Amino acid sequence: MARLEEVLERQLDDPEVRAYWERTALARAVANAVIAYRSAHSLSQRALAERLAWKPSQVARLEMGEHNPSMDTLGYLAKALGLRFALEIGPSGRRVRRRRSDAVEDITTAQGSRILVRAG
Repeated sequence: MARLEEVLERQLDDPEVRAYWERTALARAVANAVIAYRSAHSLSQRALAERLAWKPSQVARLEMGEHNPSMDTLGYLAKALGLRFALEIGPSGRRVRRRRSDAVEDITTAQGSRILVRAG
């Protein structure tokens, strides 16, 4: 059976899949952070939605990780849940000072840019 990383690597050979993967790096990182928060606090999507004064469908959409959240949404999540988000975009090959455990998404785009997203 193929490992997840191997399957992903094969899929990323397709330029359309790679472009989508790169475009949604932030969305996946935020989704993972929100899911981790919800799990750590034993909350359902409905309970988290109530805490955020959102509809449950808004939480579900955010957790799907398919649409990049706005800066307003990130600010609201940071304030309401105490989460931290960091986004750094720069040329590939440059060293970034960071703690590896904070990296949720770390990819180099087909155009040679490096995207590092930290959340938590």
